[in-house]
Amino acid sequence: MDDPYATIGFALKQAQQALRTRMDSELRQIGLTTPQYAVLAYLKVEPGASNAALARQAFITPQTMQAILVTLEKSGFIKRTPHPEHGRVQKTELTPTGDQALEAASAIVADAEKRLVDAAAPLDPELVATMLMRLANALR
Repeated sequence: MDDPYATIGFALKQAQQALRTRMDSELRQIGLTTPQYAVLAYLKVEPGASNAALARQAFITPQTMQAILVTLEKSGFIKRTPHPEHGRVQKTELTPTGDQALEAASAIVADAEKRLVDAAAPLDPELVATMLMRLANALR
């Protein structure tokens, strides 16, 4: 290989970095980070999700997730209550304020997704997503 930068891996990293930079920049304007958005979005579909599940969805460590949850709780975006059956486990749910923040953030994420879809045209977005998942799975 003559050019080590003319690779699928380098192109993937460039795309991932560009997406993260755009998301961080846009979400910062409404007071969120990309991992915080991931937490709010997952709690919308999985209310009460465990810290471990939230960490996996946000691509961060459980320790980092704990700090994010503290910040989101102080901001009024989530509420945490003791799990009814497991004393030390916290049940995490969106608050109405968190739901509003998620709605604003979702518009930002939808814009980024539209840019990706437009850039992938004329390829089918589902085909592109499937290929990217195949690449990820090949490395796992």
